[in-house]
Amino acid sequence: MNTPQKSQNPREIEEFQAWKALLERWNKKINLVSRAAMEDFWTRHALDSWQLWPLVPEHAQTIIDLGSGAGFPGIALAIGCKRDGKGEVTLVESAGKKANFLRTVIRELDLPARVWADRAEKFPPKTFDLVSARAFAPLPRLLTYAQPFWGAATQALLLKGQSVGEELTQAEESWIYHVEEFQSLSDPDGVILRISELKPRNS
Repeated sequence: MNTPQKSQNPREIEEFQAWKALLERWNKKINLVSRAAMEDFWTRHALDSWQLWPLVPEHAQTIIDLGSGAGFPGIALAIGCKRDGKGEVTLVESAGKKANFLRTVIRELDLPARVWADRAEKFPPKTFDLVSARAFAPLPRLLTYAQPFWGAATQALLLKGQSVGEELTQAEESWIYHVEEFQSLSDPDGVILRISELKPRNS
């Protein structure tokens, strides 16, 4: 199994620090993430999200992040888009307070991103170059959410945990796809799935 290569310069560190400061401020009022999550922000959350950036395909200009929550990994991907001067991220988050937080981060960091403050299944079908998600849904259901955004060149980058083998087995009952697995840099039990060529098995 391969591992993604991480790289980060001082400018990105500053933006992650600004994101963390906003999260700390908002978290005192609306509890966006747990105290443990804040204490482990850099390894478990920032690195966990940023490790996707080296795996983003070169052609990707449009990214949709499903179930963005406090921005993991969507905000990290938007920071990558800003750094490289290309691409835009659509963050899908149905919880209004979290969506407002994401809008604040986007505005404060001047990120190439926007927020869809509703459920993923209500987003009008549209092709994206990349679908990302972390802790959003088990793989079979996640692929159902992703399908309306899929085109011939679309890929998905999905952060998964130790149940990934079982999820892949279940997904193969309904879906045909090509998958690559990458060992997580932030979690010894974690895996990144890069999925392409997605089709329903009954099509």
